[in-house]
Amino acid sequence: MKAQTSRTQQTLHKGLANRHIQLIALGGAIGTGLFYGSSESIGLAGPSVVLAYLICGLMIFLVVRALGEMSVEDPRAGAFSYYASEYWSKRAGFVSGWNYWANYILVSMVELTVVGQFVAYWFPNIPAWASAAFFLVLVAGLNLLGVRAYGETEFWLALVKVVAVLAMIVGGLIVIWLHVSGTGNSPASFAHLVDDGGFFPNGFLSFSHGHLSGFAMALTVVLFSFGGTELIGITAGETPHPRTTIPKAINGVIWRILIFYIGSMIVILSVVPWRKVGVPNSHGVVVSPFVQIFDSIGVRSAADILNLVCLTAVISVYNSGLYANSRMLYSLAHQGNAPRVFGKLSKRGVPSIAVLVSALITALSVLIVFFIPTQAFDYLMSITMAAAVINWTMIMITEYKFRQRWNRLHGPDSNDPRLLGFPLPGKTVSTVVVICFLVLCCVLMLFSNTYRIAVVMIPVWLGVLNLADTIRHRIHHGTRTTSARKQAK
Repeated sequence: MKAQTSRTQQTLHKGLANRHIQLIALGGAIGTGLFYGSSESIGLAGPSVVLAYLICGLMIFLVVRALGEMSVEDPRAGAFSYYASEYWSKRAGFVSGWNYWANYILVSMVELTVVGQFVAYWFPNIPAWASAAFFLVLVAGLNLLGVRAYGETEFWLALVKVVAVLAMIVGGLIVIWLHVSGTGNSPASFAHLVDDGGFFPNGFLSFSHGHLSGFAMALTVVLFSFGGTELIGITAGETPHPRTTIPKAINGVIWRILIFYIGSMIVILSVVPWRKVGVPNSHGVVVSPFVQIFDSIGVRSAADILNLVCLTAVISVYNSGLYANSRMLYSLAHQGNAPRVFGKLSKRGVPSIAVLVSALITALSVLIVFFIPTQAFDYLMSITMAAAVINWTMIMITEYKFRQRWNRLHGPDSNDPRLLGFPLPGKTVSTVVVICFLVLCCVLMLFSNTYRIAVVMIPVWLGVLNLADTIRHRIHHGTRTTSARKQAK
């Protein structure tokens, strides 16, 4: 059970330093979902969205801790897939790996599609497809240079997002301290957290204007803003000291959630009354809550700043997505769940074919987006959400099976911290709590016109993946049978 790194795994370069891991984990938790998506969750829950971010953040923290428990003991590239295959079943490894790969292909497709909008803000004459093609080639080239180039790029991209959020929080606190009148000529104050309908203005779950709202519904929106945090598990195979680096990075996730999510929500809702968030400004434009904060402190170039930050966030997501996809294909190839060619490494220790194939498929997806109707695009997005739920659930079940094997091997000493370096807090209780929470969110999503299709897609997508594995198994079995017959002759 201790890390027994294979010969093929050793050829992956250990190029990720501690600062890279820290910022990769941090960058994965800050994206366009926070900058723009927070308006929807605030509208559903009001000030209680702060509690929604805290609860969802704790759930994802436990998911990452479950992954960290396995990553510290057995650091591998393509962690989710390898652990599911090793400690659960070959089919689980296939489903987990291809599910995550498809998830990030679709996420990358979305990010590259919107990158043109952010570029066009400054350069309207540049077509969206040209912007998407430029960043696709740029990011693919950086990933081909080696894991160090990926880590360094992601470090600086994440740093831009971190500085932007911190600047907003500090600026907002100054506004609150000075009681500056913000949106709606209402003086900034922490009192806004309770002075308009209380902390739960829409209740736990309520029905109004033909749709459900309230604290519970906000959980379904907030949950997916944490997608990408689990990326840290992928990096374990390419960091020189995983037993110290991975725990530091994962344990840091909790305070990052408190500062960047909880802190920013408290500041936003104290400066901008919750009913004013997402309301069109004087020019009839709906702007991000972050723009409203910068406007309140007199930064008239707030839209330019946020546009730069969002452009950075989009590039960051695609950079991490391409990295994760290539390592996942590499892991699947070594499990026998993908063509062997994806397991080959370049002289720089990069699964270059896996990088190029993932980039090319993403490029095709971007082209498709320009020609398919919006409805078809929504279906693709629903697969992304379904894939996220499947991924988090499979991580928790895999950790449970990992722990079962660990207990069988070590018996009475299985809980000795000197043996298990980074155990999941709460053990089985945490596993059950997280899975029950994910099920609850899926049930709530059934009552949302926006997210209902994602729940429907979960069994459909699982069926597609299982069918693909059955076909793979039969082809593989048929090839082996044919080869055996030839040898027998």
